[in-house]
Amino acid sequence: MHIGVDARLTYYTTAGIGQYTTNLLRALARIDHEDDFIVFQSRKATASLLEKGNFRCLGLWTPSHHRFEPYLLGLELLQYSLDLLHSPDFIPPFWGRFKSIITIHDLAFLIYPHFLTRESARYYGRIDQAVRRTDHIIAVSESTRRDIVNLLGVPDDKITVIYEAADPLYRPLDRAEAQRFVRDRFGVPEQFILFVSTIEPRKNVQGLLRAYRQFLDDYKLDVGLVLAGERGWLFDEVFRLVGELDLRQACHFLGRVSNEELLYLYNAARCLAHPAFYEGFGLTPLEAMACGTPVVVSNVSSLPEVVGDAALLVDPEDEEELIVALWRLVTDDELWAERREKGLQRARAFSWEKTACRTLEVYRRVVGSAER
Repeated sequence: MHIGVDARLTYYTTAGIGQYTTNLLRALARIDHEDDFIVFQSRKATASLLEKGNFRCLGLWTPSHHRFEPYLLGLELLQYSLDLLHSPDFIPPFWGRFKSIITIHDLAFLIYPHFLTRESARYYGRIDQAVRRTDHIIAVSESTRRDIVNLLGVPDDKITVIYEAADPLYRPLDRAEAQRFVRDRFGVPEQFILFVSTIEPRKNVQGLLRAYRQFLDDYKLDVGLVLAGERGWLFDEVFRLVGELDLRQACHFLGRVSNEELLYLYNAARCLAHPAFYEGFGLTPLEAMACGTPVVVSNVSSLPEVVGDAALLVDPEDEEELIVALWRLVTDDELWAERREKGLQRARAFSWEKTACRTLEVYRRVVGSAER
């Protein structure tokens, strides 16, 4: 097969879909030495994402998330003899002489449209055309599959659920060493609750801040709150709330951190708090569990599906539940140790090799159906 993978978004972000694309490609390169892969990157990328045997990288002029992207990309790809194009960013070109597969990570933009900017709403509003035009859809969880069926009317047999996994980088380290590293690098306290994600409304950062303020007031514990992640859309209210709650000294906003720094942050944290209103998969809790860090997550969308019985589940609308869950993990060493072990076991159930094998099966099934 001649397979193209649209990896242009990795130039703009290494998180989220960019991370999914990179890890999937690396795993595919480890297991597939027969098919020919073209990895399409942004022409602005200064380094090849992957150059290995049957994998080669080529730059494209069409920018990600441009209003004419589906049309320009189709024209630009006409020169390549592809059997299949995989679009991990879910908007495929609207024409082409090849089969198409898209990955849909979540439909938060349909469920919570008020969390979007106008420009984001315009781009993601193309999802209806995308699911009609593509030949097959990969959903990253059963929760996302249900949303695709219920909200977009896609036939169930057009969707395959394939889980993501934590990057193999994320693993347990010596906790004392990790704490020294993050203290020296970031100046954060030894004992802290960690939040890792883009600062945007869907992640419920404001609910976490209000819960944390009440946590400090109720329990008088010397525990910091560390937030690692880029500023997303509509983030101004979050920083305004920090001032209103008098949390400027207790909260540590680190911005974007490297994967290595994140490895140490996960290992140094007492627990991870992830009270998102919605997740298509929930990679951050899985990464934390792979490091042996207990997690508190919302009991909605895909999160219970991913964490199993390893995490403490809370209603994202109920800040009191979040406060109690954080207090339990901060103060109860026996519970902390139990959730640490369960998290490690749960994380081992996911791997990028499994993801790549199942994805390759979908490639072959879709291309094979065209040849019959």
